[in-house]
Amino acid sequence: MQLAAVKTQPVRRTVEAVGSLFADEEVVVSSEVEGRTNEVLVDVGDRVTEGQVLVQISPTELQLASQQQQAALEQIRARLGLSESETTLRDIRDAAGVKKAAADLADVQQKFERAKELSEEGLLPRQGYEEAEARFKSAQANYDLALQEVRNLLAALKQVSVTSELAQKKLRDTQIRAPFGGYVKARSVAPGQFLRVQTPVFTLVRVDPLRARIAIPEKMAGWIPAGQAVTIFVEAYPDRPFTGKIARANPVVDPQTRSYEAEAVVQNREGLLRPGFFVKASIPTDRVENLLTIPQKALNYAYGVYSVYVVQGNQVQQREVKIGDRLANDVEIVAGLAAGDQAAIPVNQGQLLFNGASVDIAP
Repeated sequence: MQLAAVKTQPVRRTVEAVGSLFADEEVVVSSEVEGRTNEVLVDVGDRVTEGQVLVQISPTELQLASQQQQAALEQIRARLGLSESETTLRDIRDAAGVKKAAADLADVQQKFERAKELSEEGLLPRQGYEEAEARFKSAQANYDLALQEVRNLLAALKQVSVTSELAQKKLRDTQIRAPFGGYVKARSVAPGQFLRVQTPVFTLVRVDPLRARIAIPEKMAGWIPAGQAVTIFVEAYPDRPFTGKIARANPVVDPQTRSYEAEAVVQNREGLLRPGFFVKASIPTDRVENLLTIPQKALNYAYGVYSVYVVQGNQVQQREVKIGDRLANDVEIVAGLAAGDQAAIPVNQGQLLFNGASVDIAP
């Protein structure tokens, strides 16, 4: 029989916890326009890239609507005299109709001023002066009308431009595209199906990186800062560790479990990890505590109870203990032993200990 002293030693704490993996992003992709489905281009499990076409809706009606708006737009542009490179008039006086009305007004105004001079000199009858004045006022009214017409055309140009852009957007939306790169989680559309606005068609998930949500006991709330490294293990790859970093923590403790949720970002470039995997997490901390420990080989386990045989004189006494963390070859003793106690360890594998047994201590 050998003895192992129960001793106190400084130990850097490592948090061992469990949790699950979640997708970095998960989104339900829906239709933004009404129409009948022409093609469904992906299926569950397919990898998609950002902007990839997932569903093609029949574009015929929206193509016609877009062409109609474009024709109306071109008609207004022609009336304003805009070139292909011009989007609007810099000055409404540059419009063709306004230029013509301005030229007519200038000509009539010049003739009216000449008629006024002749009338004042008594060289033009009153009737001739009044006719020149009427033509001037008419030309001035035509000029004002031309300005107003251009203002109206510019307002119509703006309105039709917006409706034309909206029609083009709706036409583009007949191709339902992936908002980000990832995988197809679920499909809810079939060829020939009539889609309405906001009809769900696919659920997409982004799996690189993944989010590991881990339950941390409340007593360890101050041990794990953001940015702390974490190592996780999954049952699918038991011998392969995956690494990540703590990104955030839920500020609320669950009153049922007395734990809070910390979230770690875990890279998944190889695509080995999947949302939903159960994970075991190991998080090293900067916290150092003096722990009561014994060698693990001095620990006994039976019927759900841990115990240690303590030597008193030349006999052993079995004591029930409560353990904490396992530390390489040692184990933390939370309750049941005191520093300086001597734990009995059998030298031979077949040697059995029992409460009150006499022992010989091996040198």
